[in-house]
Amino acid sequence: MGFDPWDAAFVADPYPAYRELREQGRALWWEATGQWLVPHHGDVSGLLRDRRLGRTYLHRFTHEEFGRAAPPAEHEPFHLLNGNGLLDLEDPAHARVRRLVAKAFTPRTVERLGPAVDRMAGELAGRLLADGGGDLLTVVAEPLPVAVIGELLGVPEPDRALLRPWSADICGMFELRPDEETARRAVRASVEFSAYLRALITERRTRPGEDLVSALIAAHDEEGRLSEQEMISTCVLLLNAGHEATVNTTVNGWWALFRHPEQLAALRAQPGGPDPEKLSTAVDELMRYDTPLQMFERWVLEDVRIGDTLVPRGAEVALLFGSANRDPARFADPDVLDLTRTDNPHLSFGAGIHYCLGAPLARRELTASFGALLADGVPPLRLVKEPCWNDGYVIRGLKELLVEC
Repeated sequence: MGFDPWDAAFVADPYPAYRELREQGRALWWEATGQWLVPHHGDVSGLLRDRRLGRTYLHRFTHEEFGRAAPPAEHEPFHLLNGNGLLDLEDPAHARVRRLVAKAFTPRTVERLGPAVDRMAGELAGRLLADGGGDLLTVVAEPLPVAVIGELLGVPEPDRALLRPWSADICGMFELRPDEETARRAVRASVEFSAYLRALITERRTRPGEDLVSALIAAHDEEGRLSEQEMISTCVLLLNAGHEATVNTTVNGWWALFRHPEQLAALRAQPGGPDPEKLSTAVDELMRYDTPLQMFERWVLEDVRIGDTLVPRGAEVALLFGSANRDPARFADPDVLDLTRTDNPHLSFGAGIHYCLGAPLARRELTASFGALLADGVPPLRLVKEPCWNDGYVIRGLKELLVEC
């Protein structure tokens, strides 16, 4: 089976195809989307840090200068929202915005949220157990990050149901060759989410709270260097990046544990429940073993050589995170799930200036979620039926995960 992101069998298990790609070379031209596929860990890690590549090229070139067509005018609300977030900004704008956001989104912020994360994870796990099981995706995996991000941003609880649909519609544009209906939904979600956040910012200006939106307003007002659009885009990115990765790590991780019962039993067998440090190590291994974000694209701003291949300015590279995280040149027995693996420089949170700002919060959510379902006295979860995968490849996750206890 070859590399084919639109094939259901490939999406269900892309790892054999990745093995073939790594054997074929370090940079492989893929005609279907006009991209260079990069499958090796060393190359992916290095290119994430290489300033000759960028998430955008508009800080240095016009569309015409770069040999690319401008996106359709009707897609502008999506691109305005996406282009002002940390994920797609490049220096010097990226450094300025990240510094200001980091002043608001501090380790103390994550620490302050810790008890609430534990409480919410426990409540959601309790609902699943009280019902004797259910869909782990909709009962636990999806509600937890939405609740946490809602708490972080200061979104009132009745409004939090809006967040997941907006996130899903916007993230549809990150798949390969999204169709016009996907774009239409993403544009609508971008407009609605932006309007909601603009109103929330207006309210927090008069009634500030202990939330991130209030802290971002302070960063804007004190230094005047964080625009309202950058504030809005930052909040949306925190939802989209944190939410999608956490949801898919949860369900993909449990599916991996069900397929490796000896690993699951060892994790559960620890007296008093899983040790927090061992659980954190296990979560990192689950993120490596079945990566939630399979591909990360970058534009080539200056000619770059990858192995024997010269990739010219104007090209686009597709960095294959899922392949890099299974590269035998970096990981011993990469196709083996080893929850005690400590030498684990997986790339699931990225690297370089675009390393995920929310990684500590995502790890906190994941350890709380897995910990709540693996705690002493909690009956073991059992898989009801083999799950199916969503159609998406770039953001890869299950449609549902039915369990009983």
